[in-house]
Amino acid sequence: MNFIHWVSILLELVVAVIGVMLAVRKKKRYGWFIALTFVLYVFYDLAYLLSLQISQDLLYYLFFVATLSILWAIWNIFLES
Repeated sequence: MNFIHWVSILLELVVAVIGVMLAVRKKKRYGWFIALTFVLYVFYDLAYLLSLQISQDLLYYLFFVATLSILWAIWNIFLES
């Protein structure tokens, strides 16, 4: 199971990079929000996986920010089409 978790974190990083590429190359502002969401997911997952001494409250807030970020991005994608 540990292997799958590491693969998932790697894939989250790939999505974050693609989000940055959307923002920079395609000039889509929502790409930054996609990147932010998945960078926060990577941090959240690494904190759990590596048993980092990070406040659970801070992790909840970061997860909430990630949720708001992807909501903003997907709403803008919806409005674009």
